[in-house]
Amino acid sequence: MRRAKVAYAGAIHEATPHGAHQIRLADGRMLAEDAVIWLPPFEVGTIIALGLNYADHLKELSGELTVTAKDEPLVFLKGPGALIGHKGQARRPAGVAFMHYECELAVVIGKTARNVQRADALQHVAGYTVCNDYAIRDYLENWYRPNLRVKNRDTCTVLGPWFVDAADVPDPHALTLRTLVNGKVTQQGHTGNMVNDIPELIAYLSSFMTLRAGDVILTGTPEGVVNVNVGDEVVTEIDGIGRLVNTIVGDEAFGL
Repeated sequence: MRRAKVAYAGAIHEATPHGAHQIRLADGRMLAEDAVIWLPPFEVGTIIALGLNYADHLKELSGELTVTAKDEPLVFLKGPGALIGHKGQARRPAGVAFMHYECELAVVIGKTARNVQRADALQHVAGYTVCNDYAIRDYLENWYRPNLRVKNRDTCTVLGPWFVDAADVPDPHALTLRTLVNGKVTQQGHTGNMVNDIPELIAYLSSFMTLRAGDVILTGTPEGVVNVNVGDEVVTEIDGIGRLVNTIVGDEAFGL
């Protein structure tokens, strides 16, 4: 099952897809997709993000790295202010030279996980959604340790549009993902190319922190990230999960 959260007529509603360009609210009303404000499709807990978790992306940056696929996963946390939903606006600050998208499979935890074994890890997954996790390379301290100004910016983590039940995704490591900028494909990859797969990530994370329902793991991005500019439409897609759209805006959209 696919479901979303939207704001409409002063209230928040659960919605499901209806036809090509409509949604159905839980109360039965049918609306055009553009008639609502899309929110992240579930109640988000801790946001756990992975860096350099695709083999091709590691290779792409190999000249800049002092880490390898044999190191522990590169993990960092993000705050709730970073989140926006489908068809939202991501802010590009004035004066930056390199802001790029990252198409990622987002894994949503469904029940408490502590010291989970790899073989049992997927039992703790409620479902999946699409994430576009923007980064501003200008602010990196170096090329492999993301800091707050790079990855935890307001409006720069887009989630949605749909939460897809885990039961409807037979193999989360058999999904093709891609990014389009203004209709042109700029990034393509496959979730089977993760350095640390989802069971490994859950086992690793739960070995030192408790994962709870609503926590979300952003599993990294493949090679092919390029600069985006104000006015660009960026679409991140994962087959079987969804098509997530947003636009890039400047400081003036925020009154600055």
